[in-house]
Amino acid sequence: MLKGKLKLPDKARRVFPDRLGSLVAGFDDKDEDIGDSGKELEILEPNGSGSGRETEDDYVEKMEEVRQIPDRDGAGIVSVKEVIAADEKRSDLEYQLSQKEINLERLQRIADSGLPDGGGLRATTWKLLLGFLSPSRDLWEKELTESRQKYSKLKEEFLSSPSEFRRDKEETLNSKEQNSDTEFDGSLRRHEISQEDHPLSLGKASLWHQYFQHTEMAEQIDRDLQRTHPDMKFFSEDTSFGRKNKEAMRNILLLFSKLNPAIRYVQGMNEVLAPIYYIFSTDPAEQNAANAEADSFSCFVRLLSDSVDHFCQQLDNSSVGILSTLSHLAELLKANDEELWRHLEVTNKVKPQFYAFRWITLLLTQEFNFQSILRIWDSLLSNPFGVQDMLLRFCCSMLLCIKSRLLSGDFAANLKLLQHYPNINIEHLLQEARDLSPDTSSYRLSP
Repeated sequence: MLKGKLKLPDKARRVFPDRLGSLVAGFDDKDEDIGDSGKELEILEPNGSGSGRETEDDYVEKMEEVRQIPDRDGAGIVSVKEVIAADEKRSDLEYQLSQKEINLERLQRIADSGLPDGGGLRATTWKLLLGFLSPSRDLWEKELTESRQKYSKLKEEFLSSPSEFRRDKEETLNSKEQNSDTEFDGSLRRHEISQEDHPLSLGKASLWHQYFQHTEMAEQIDRDLQRTHPDMKFFSEDTSFGRKNKEAMRNILLLFSKLNPAIRYVQGMNEVLAPIYYIFSTDPAEQNAANAEADSFSCFVRLLSDSVDHFCQQLDNSSVGILSTLSHLAELLKANDEELWRHLEVTNKVKPQFYAFRWITLLLTQEFNFQSILRIWDSLLSNPFGVQDMLLRFCCSMLLCIKSRLLSGDFAANLKLLQHYPNINIEHLLQEARDLSPDTSSYRLSP
């Protein structure tokens, strides 16, 4: 047999995102030595002088049998068929997003299988899945303009100090008065400051009193933002770029807390915001990236609207509180594996409150690396029954996929395992979640 050489094209190498190679089913970066990603790969050619021509399907099948391709990081391997499938999915997604009327059902199916990195595809798709953008492309410019202007006004009203807000307001009024006056008599007017507008006023209606009231909360937000993915340059405070991103996230969280006084800011919301702001801020479309803060705020609010009651302690024991949702998770586990449910709940006394509280409230952002979080969120956001439905399924899948270890563990061992979830193939977890029964749509928190 004759041997030839095939160089992997750049287009094929770029399809899969960093650190996602290890998620391909059947491979583990700890056990496989795959070499350099730029290595030439040997292929076998048919015997004889090459008479007759292989079809594309024959060629792909043969390639599938004799080789697998290292990904960019060398963390895992992907087959030629998977590279082709990824390119086809990207083309399909680009086509769907270019349509005058977006087919949301088709978009959900594509997103559930994992969105490709680059080109702003994930940013646009997430905005559509969250309902921030309507399916009609003709309305996008109007919707974006109105939403961004509204955010700008909210920032001016709630994030400016009372003196800045009052000065801006007076400048606007003075400008209107000067435009309406035909004559100017040369006299100057002093600014009147009411008792309620004085910085030392203790009145509850005082803007200054409300301003100082949020100082402690702002300090908590700052502390939490310092701990937000410190290993990523995007969030690092060592660069002006990272500090700018942190400032934008601070504005979003502080504004959210002021607009929602019954909930305010709850520790961990920074982790939920991080994937949204990262995806929107890295959109290659300059106009979108420049308005990432405004767009992130709107989508952050939409995302939390389905689970906002989880953050309200007064509702913990209600039908919409976090304890009710944890109970639904236990019911789902019992319906799919009563043996495991009995071992955890009855024998070990390992209640969902001990491990799944963080899983659910923070949308799994503390359990997996950042790239895996983006992949999981593709499926969470694309679920036609809502984020909470897929979230409960995924949490149950996390338990089922480590069943043997849980059955052999005691209270302490199982609690440690569940609070430090092991590295498991994400695609396998997602497929297990899809295959669960029964339908959990009745567990949705929003009608």
